Amino acid sequence: MLLPGTYHAALFLMVLSMLCWGSWANTLKLCPGYRFQLFYWDYALGLLGASIFWGLTAGSHGHTGTAFLSDAAQTPLSIILLAAAGGAVFNVANLLLVAAIDIAGLAVAFPVGIGLALIIGAVSNYLVRPVGNPLLLFGGVALVTVAIIFDAMAYRRREAKAKAATTRGIVLSLVAGVLMGLFYPFVAKALTGTPMQPAPGPYAVAYFFALGVLISTVPANLLLMRKPLDGKPPVDRKGYMNAPVSWHLAGILGGAIWCTGGVANFVASGAHLVGPAVSYSIGQGATMVSACWGVFVWHEFASAPASSKRFLLLMFIFFALGLTAVALAPLY
Repeated sequence: MLLPGTYHAALFLMVLSMLCWGSWANTLKLCPGYRFQLFYWDYALGLLGASIFWGLTAGSHGHTGTAFLSDAAQTPLSIILLAAAGGAVFNVANLLLVAAIDIAGLAVAFPVGIGLALIIGAVSNYLVRPVGNPLLLFGGVALVTVAIIFDAMAYRRREAKAKAATTRGIVLSLVAGVLMGLFYPFVAKALTGTPMQPAPGPYAVAYFFALGVLISTVPANLLLMRKPLDGKPPVDRKGYMNAPVSWHLAGILGGAIWCTGGVANFVASGAHLVGPAVSYSIGQGATMVSACWGVFVWHEFASAPASSKRFLLLMFIFFALGLTAVALAPLY
């Protein structure tokens, strides 16, 4: 399998994961009026398909480790369950976060959900495998968290009528943030293994992770279709069958983009000097990438007040400082 041989190669993969995790949601914009629950079926399929693709390509070439198919076939059941559990936890967190954004808005859901996820994820992953300078790592995480808060303040100033921070919206944001921060330790443990059960390669772990996402999508998404948490009417299944082919392809592409970032992140986390805490923390910079799409491509702040744009500038400054600190943590 192909694995990074230097820290610079691993850093490239971590930045790639950040770009992918912050960009996949753009595919939903290609489906105007399409309910997220319907989009999510193709998203989950695309995620699984991409995990197989990367396993059969990058995971089956090179001179390191075992080829993907042999690796997956030899993976112990306990490791499979860990990776699949990570996928299921991530999946529920992802669905709840979208509902929280619909209910409370980005200004509440982002700092509460993603900020909490970043803090919990950095700490829990560091406990699984303590790699990197803790001062630089957690100092960088703190700076990125401040950047997320500035991002939320920019959105709030942009909205003429900000959504009320209802109890339901805050609770959903909290639950989504906790779950989003806890999914990666399952992956980290699967990648680490035990003395009695050697860990499989990251490509096999990504495949079992994707299986966990797909399997958990069935009960979770069906429930959210019947009882949407955002207060909207139930989702009709016929909407999925009647959707244009281009919308289905957009959903598959969205899942494939997220999975590409996931595979890159899992591969990087096992590299020398990196560790899951650093890899996860840089990957969660995806929030800032998403903001960049909104500012520079979708022009979401074209008519925003000057105060909103000042918060955006502060967001980018703190994000750059935080990302630099986290990236330097393995070296010092």
